[in-house]
Formats: sequence, C-alpha cells, structure tokens
Amino acid sequence: MQKDALSGRELEASVLARAGVMLKQVQDNWDAHDRASKLLEAIKFNQKIWSFFQAELSDPGNPLPKPLKEDILNLSIFIDKCLFEVMAFPDKEKLSVVIDIDFNLATGLRTKPTEQ
Repeated sequence: MQKDALSGRELEASVLARAGVMLKQVQDNWDAHDRASKLLEAIKFNQKIWSFFQAELSDPGNPLPKPLKEDILNLSIFIDKCLFEVMAFPDKEKLSVVIDIDFNLATGLRTKPTEQ
C-alpha cells in the first residue's frame, strides 16, 4: 500500500516537473519563432494538471486533511490566474512564479514523508 502511494507521489512529481520544464523552455527561448505555439502547449499542459488536482481535491472521498485541500485548491486558482494573465499579456517574467511552484511542489512530492 505504501509503495502504491509513493508511486502516485512520484508520478505527480514527474508531471509537475515536466510542466515546469515546458514553461522554462519557453521562457529561455522567448524569441524563438515557434514561441506562441510552445507557450500555448505548455500552458495547456499546466492547466490540465491543475484541473486534475482541483477535481481530485474536490472529491469528498479525498483523504487529505481539509486545510491542506483548501490550500492546494487556492494555489490552483492562483496558478489559473497566472496562466490566464500570460495568455492575455505574454511576458516571459510572468512564467517564473508558475515554474517555481511546479518545481517546488515536484521536489516536495519526491521527499519521503517522515515517520512519526
């Protein structure tokens, strides 16, 4: 059972890291001729991930503590706002906050929970 939970965490971490990498590549290659399409692809990927988290956290059977679920849901709303802002007014610096969140959460998910 613990192995299944850890593999789920690792999967979530990998997906978040991929999302961060996609945005970082767009940011690092902002002047590329295909920036618009790569940016849209990276934003859509991030939105899918965060929409999935929203759906999972909204499930009444989700075992996470309510305060943690609320914090993650609030974070997902913030991410949505950031991504919509970038779509409306593209600016590579606006990507930094989402990139940082994606990478930091991926790192946190890869950290093994401490035994109590």
